[in-house]
Amino acid sequence: MKTKILFVFAALLFSYFFQAQTIEGSWKGELEFQGMKLPLILNIKKNGSLYSSTMDSPKQGAKDIPVDKTDFVNNELSFEQKMLGATYKGKLTNGKIEGTFSQGGVQLPLTFTPNAGNGSVLNRPQTPKPPFAYHTEDITFQNPADKNTLAGTIAQPENFDKNKPVLVMITGSGIQNRDEELFEHKPFAVIADDFAKKGIATLRLDDRGIGGSSKGTANDTSYNFATDINTAVDYLVSKGYKNIGLLGHSEGGIIAPMVANMNKNVKFLVLMAAPGTPIDQLLIEQNVKGGKLMGQSDDQISQSKKVNSEIYRFIKTYSGNDYEKDLQQFLNKKFAGQMDEAAIQNIQKQTSSPWFRYFIKFDPDQYLSKIKIPVLALNGSLDFQVPSKENLDAIGQSLKKAGNPNFKTEELPGLNHLFQKAETGSFSEYADIEQTISPIAMDQMTGWILKLKK
Repeated sequence: MKTKILFVFAALLFSYFFQAQTIEGSWKGELEFQGMKLPLILNIKKNGSLYSSTMDSPKQGAKDIPVDKTDFVNNELSFEQKMLGATYKGKLTNGKIEGTFSQGGVQLPLTFTPNAGNGSVLNRPQTPKPPFAYHTEDITFQNPADKNTLAGTIAQPENFDKNKPVLVMITGSGIQNRDEELFEHKPFAVIADDFAKKGIATLRLDDRGIGGSSKGTANDTSYNFATDINTAVDYLVSKGYKNIGLLGHSEGGIIAPMVANMNKNVKFLVLMAAPGTPIDQLLIEQNVKGGKLMGQSDDQISQSKKVNSEIYRFIKTYSGNDYEKDLQQFLNKKFAGQMDEAAIQNIQKQTSSPWFRYFIKFDPDQYLSKIKIPVLALNGSLDFQVPSKENLDAIGQSLKKAGNPNFKTEELPGLNHLFQKAETGSFSEYADIEQTISPIAMDQMTGWILKLKK
């Protein structure tokens, strides 16, 4: 699952021309929070007397999220992004804007200076570039269950034998394109390229609401996403493919077993950093490990664990009829005096979606314990989002419960949640590491797949 960290922004880069005390143009700044530095670019336009702006967080690969309100009066800039619960107030003096950024009850100093317009150029040497030594085809099809259109790319060796393996690739949490792009890394494109060169075909898809795929609804959950993948399997069957597997990363690793239980045409699974423990337990452990990596004190980690445990317990056991109202009352009663109103509202927004409520109640064992087809489960030893040992052990126990005769779980030393070679595994390293995915991980997958009996 892609980490939901405190700051998520977006913008379109424009050239900047600074003149006197004008605010129009492109500005750059850097937020620093608990040892993590996050570059931020703000782009401001003026139409008549009205201002508008967009933001970009290059390290997070976030682009084109508009700012709801932008004002510039008496050399003071203020803006608000309602979806993120973020605001900023600063003063333009001597060519720079000095002020305070606020989100979720946290206030941080933020200074903007003129941006040269070059943006962030990140080196990604593994990203495949055409011409490709294999065949690619862009395709679309409709999910008959939810009536949404899905778009993707099939990559396969020339003159491919459709009795050989083909894998549907399943992204992690959040809206991601078919390359599972994050921080300008394109791990699914890199994997598809590597697989095709070794004789294995893939189908990778844009999630609902991005690229060529149509939007979903506000009520979509992991189950809805599973019906998309189920339809993708059916599409491949209709095109004559015989040996179909699923490759799921993070949340995609819980969707893959769901689909395997739906569709008997799925012949094998590859699970990358897949949850094996109940999700509420997983997120608690993720928060603890993430807090340690960010340098939080034991007291901070303990308090966070307590708060999250109580919130997750409320969600898992809720049986009322007005969830949002009852959640608000619960938060105000339970945490009054412990956190301000802005922080409580931020928690309420994050935990009210049907996706989150479904996710927090999810236990992977429900589906893994019924899987009898071959399974390869990999994880990196430095993964703090889906801690390796606990989740690989849980996956193994579930598959044993199923009586599965052919599965393998393996921890890969020194790799993080994205399967990059890392130093600590912390989120702050993801964008800075040039490697998109370790060749060791790709060799483990292709070696295992190619040894499978048809």
